[in-house]
Amino acid sequence: METATGAAAVHGVHEAHHPESFIRQYVFSLDHKMIGKQYYFVTLFMAMVGGALAMLMRSHLGWPEKGILDPGTYLAAATMHGTVMIFFFLTTILTGAFGNFLIPLMIGAPDMAFPFLNMLSFWTFVPSVLILLASFFVPGGPAGNGWTSYAPLSALPGASPGSGLGQTLWLVAILILMTSSLFGSLNFLTTIINMRAPGLSLGRLPLTLWGIFITAILALLSFPVLMAALVMLLLDRTAGTSFFVPAGLQIAGKIVPHQGGEALLWQHLFWFFGHPEVYILILGPMGIVSDVISTFSRKPIFGYTAMVLSMASIGFLSFLVWGHHMFVSGMNPILGATFTISTMIIAIPSAIKTFNWLTTLWQGQIRFTTALLYAVAFVSLFVTGGLSGIFLAASPVDLYFHDTYFVVAHFHFVMAAAALFAIFAGTYYWFPKLFGRMMNEPLGRIHFVLTFLGIYGTFFPMHFLGTHGMSRRLYTPSTYPFLASVQPLDVFISLSAFVLGAAQLIFIYNFFYSALRGPKAERNPWHANSLEWTADSPPPHGNWPETPVVYRWPYDYSVPGAAEDYLPQTVPVALTPQAAHGGGEGGSA
Repeated sequence: METATGAAAVHGVHEAHHPESFIRQYVFSLDHKMIGKQYYFVTLFMAMVGGALAMLMRSHLGWPEKGILDPGTYLAAATMHGTVMIFFFLTTILTGAFGNFLIPLMIGAPDMAFPFLNMLSFWTFVPSVLILLASFFVPGGPAGNGWTSYAPLSALPGASPGSGLGQTLWLVAILILMTSSLFGSLNFLTTIINMRAPGLSLGRLPLTLWGIFITAILALLSFPVLMAALVMLLLDRTAGTSFFVPAGLQIAGKIVPHQGGEALLWQHLFWFFGHPEVYILILGPMGIVSDVISTFSRKPIFGYTAMVLSMASIGFLSFLVWGHHMFVSGMNPILGATFTISTMIIAIPSAIKTFNWLTTLWQGQIRFTTALLYAVAFVSLFVTGGLSGIFLAASPVDLYFHDTYFVVAHFHFVMAAAALFAIFAGTYYWFPKLFGRMMNEPLGRIHFVLTFLGIYGTFFPMHFLGTHGMSRRLYTPSTYPFLASVQPLDVFISLSAFVLGAAQLIFIYNFFYSALRGPKAERNPWHANSLEWTADSPPPHGNWPETPVVYRWPYDYSVPGAAEDYLPQTVPVALTPQAAHGGGEGGSA
């Protein structure tokens, strides 16, 4: 399938680019690279907010006798930590920052298909951030019903300490964020489908782009479901409707004048969005890790077609497993068994990817850069979290583990920490292209070691807390005598979390110092093959003087007989030896 090269003509204005004002260049920019950086900086700030909340929670849980937080404040901190990290950091940095910056560069386009819509998506995201942050300062404080905001607690203003105005602002902020993400997803799909450089068939796309492409499809199909649920929940709170509020509910001894609602409907709608969201957070990282591992092992990615098909399979199956979050809701055991089977099946394409990464590394000429260390550690975290997921996929086991720290350990490994490590891998890898400078590698390795140890020290012991029966939202373990024996483990977890948090200060210093004063980067410092490395570092407005032409796939490393161990996509096949590994044509489909 050849590309629609004429689409690039829409952006002919780039060829005659004229100087722009400060506001147009740095604030309301139409340039995909600047918008990607804007997303990165805002989401980095939100990561600091979410991380600070985590440190606050761990300070309390390690030494609950000190009373650092009261119960209402603790639940609010837990709610906002999850909300900030999942919605406003991980989701947005992977699509908004990496997606915006990389897509045109990796497909040989001068910009996104709709630059104005791209700018609009960022400036729709900003109000959602401000509204969420404002909820910390309203009477009653921020939302406190968990990042899932289960009804009816979230549907009635007086149902819990965290159900006041802060909960309403939470709903509005997420609704605006979803709108922003839909703008971006439409732009991503249109750009990748219509604006690829001549010769860049779908079979020659880097796996990072395949991850972003499938992620955009998942967002378009799942985000509207959550948006509809958010609107209904807002109406329950403000207009007296009863979508999620059942009849006969009492608050403070008074019967609530609602009838006909179904609280479980919120869970179904939320998790129909929520499980695709898990893979929205991991498919992009899977692509990033694939490209980083291939580059620094100096080998073509093993099983390219299988990798693409496994990503697509994961995306499809992600819509068939939402019920495993609801095994304890009283669902029919036959239905529970159905969700158990579909959840087990989704492990197959994940395992394919894992073995392909390991095979790519096997006997490679490995360069232990910071980016590669994070990419390999991603595989470790993903496998660790995936193994605990097998336990939770079985409904008889999940009935005991549900809502315990075993679940907290699982999703922090497989989703949060794994995605975070891919973000670090991508940042260290593409930093030269972002800012035209190199990050400090020794500092990067120190950052990696402390972060890796901090992650395992923080989250692995939580499996033991879960098997001991500790509830995930328990304000203080001392409430129950049977948990007294695991309090030293909570202290260890808190100390590990402080190491993890302190390690990020090294990254922040390295990031900003390197962006301003790091050594100048070459055009292609890693000797990589994909198109972005043929542009200047950093790329100018429009990215290239002329549209590049693609002749091969992006994984021609260590081709026998070639003068160097890499062959960029712009090198004609006729000028190089035929690849012995079968990837030289790159799949011309």
